[in-house]
Amino acid sequence: MKKKKILVLCPYPKGEAAGQRLKYEQYFNDWEKEGYEITISSFSDINLWRYLYSPKNNFIKILGTLRGYIIRIRDLFYLKKYDLIYIFMWVTPFGTTLFERLVRFLSKKVIYDFDDAVHLTNHVQNRSLVQKVIGLFRGKNKTNYLIKSSDHVIVSSPFHVDFCKEKNRKSNCTYIPCSLDGSRFVPSKTKHQNDIPVIGWTGTFSSKFYLDSLMKVFLELKKRCDFKLLIIGNFDFTLPNINLEVIKWTKKNEVQDLQLIDIGIYPLLPDEWGLGKGALKAIHYMAIGIPLVATDFGTTSLVVKDKVNGFLVKSEKEWVEALENLIKDIKKRKEFGEKGREIFEFNYSTNVVKNKYLSVLNSL
Repeated sequence: MKKKKILVLCPYPKGEAAGQRLKYEQYFNDWEKEGYEITISSFSDINLWRYLYSPKNNFIKILGTLRGYIIRIRDLFYLKKYDLIYIFMWVTPFGTTLFERLVRFLSKKVIYDFDDAVHLTNHVQNRSLVQKVIGLFRGKNKTNYLIKSSDHVIVSSPFHVDFCKEKNRKSNCTYIPCSLDGSRFVPSKTKHQNDIPVIGWTGTFSSKFYLDSLMKVFLELKKRCDFKLLIIGNFDFTLPNINLEVIKWTKKNEVQDLQLIDIGIYPLLPDEWGLGKGALKAIHYMAIGIPLVATDFGTTSLVVKDKVNGFLVKSEKEWVEALENLIKDIKKRKEFGEKGREIFEFNYSTNVVKNKYLSVLNSL
């Protein structure tokens, strides 16, 4: 049987960015077993990826971006060799929809996969000055063009399905939930109760503003009980008068660092951008067997079962009360954590979700 050839057009090198690594990339082996031959073309090389979010090394960034456009020009000459083109986020990061249109015209079949609410052309997310300047040069209509013109669209939030089906020329859109490898993301076998309960958050600088939204919560909580705040990320963070530890995120240690947490937190802002979130942080905590407190909004409200594997909250008062409850109740933390792991295994492990990707591929 002849293998079907897939070309994956993605922003970043394989195995580096969480948005790729913990989404479709973890299913490549399953696709190959199903008879697909996979070729990956990333816009960014490893040097550009390493310095992409650094305020320095602009020369490397410029050279890396130019190289990315040369790669995409090269890709245009090979598109017809492939049975299917799988696009994640965009074809090129800046300018008009020219490259997206050329890829669509030269391709037999196209699947478009995107995260967050990047189709909102007029949404102003809480971003740094550098991000805002870069945003001025980004093509505003790339996502919406790909939603419209692709043969199938994959989204990480169920709240985008109706929008995509309405815009897509074939009304084809599938919600595939965020997922993790349950054999790798596991509860600690040597888990011990910390003398001081650890509240933990993991994320990047781009989502730091969500963490900032809880500053008053942490200060009020400190008046009521003792706790330690653990931040796992790629940025510096300070909060006076709070017992705080910041760990630099690494792919090598991401599981064992998560296992240090007693209570996970997942704050969001209730806006259109928040509706695009796939609740991946919540799923991380659940896979590790950690109880969590999360904003009662969007996909998170579907993933987290209130008072079963965590608490869903809407106000600062509810945040403080929920965290205080879990800090003072070890038994409940254990009960919520075990239930969260059980929900994860039945709904958000790669063993379950892999068939959803294969169903989309096979339909084309």
